Amino acid sequence: MGVTDRMSKFQFPESIRSRPVYGTLEPRPGKAHLMIADAEGAEALIDLAAQDADLIHAAHIIYIPKNTGETYVEKLRALAPAQLYVGPSYEASVPRIRRVLSDAHMGLQIYLAGTEGLMGQAMNEAMHAGIPHSAVQTEHRGSVARRMQCVHCKGITEDVMTDPFVCSHCGLNLFVRDHYSRRLAAFQGVCVDAEDPGNVPEPVELYK
Repeated sequence: MGVTDRMSKFQFPESIRSRPVYGTLEPRPGKAHLMIADAEGAEALIDLAAQDADLIHAAHIIYIPKNTGETYVEKLRALAPAQLYVGPSYEASVPRIRRVLSDAHMGLQIYLAGTEGLMGQAMNEAMHAGIPHSAVQTEHRGSVARRMQCVHCKGITEDVMTDPFVCSHCGLNLFVRDHYSRRLAAFQGVCVDAEDPGNVPEPVELYK
C-alpha cells in the first residue's frame, strides 16, 4: 500500500445491498481509456500510472479539483496523458463527458475515482451511453461527503457531511440513510422530526 493509499482511502462499513461498493483501479486492456476523477481521486490515477505508464499516455483524463485547488493538476499533467481536461465543477464537465462517451467505440475502459457523488453521476452517464458495467471501475478517495436526495421535496443536496442535515431545498431536517438510488446517483434522506416536530438530534459527522 502506497503513501497515497493511507492518506485518502476510507473503509466503508458493511451496509445494505443498494449501497455502492468500490474497488481499486487496475490497468485493463482496451482500445481507449477514459478517466474521470475529482479532488483526491487524482491520487488513484497517479497510483494507476505507477502500474502502467503507457495506459495513462493513451488516456483521456477529466479532472475536477474541487477544494484541492492546484494540488494535483501539475502531477496529472506530468503523467503525460493523451488529453487532460481540468473542469471547474462536475456540471461544467458533463458536456465533455457525454461527447467522449458518444464518440466511444467498443473496448472503451472507464476509470472513476474520488467522491461518491462524482462516481455515481459519471457511472450514470456511462450506463446511459450503453457502456457495459464490466468496463467501468471505481475507487473511492478523499471526502466521505454524500450526495443526498430529500424523499419529500425530491431536491438534491450536495456534499452532506453530517447526520442529520438540513435539506437545501425545503429546509426539513433529514436523516442520512444508506438507501441509494443509482438512477439519481444519490442517497436518500428522510425527515427526522415528522412525528415530533422540533425534536431533532444534534448533528454528528458521518462515520464518527
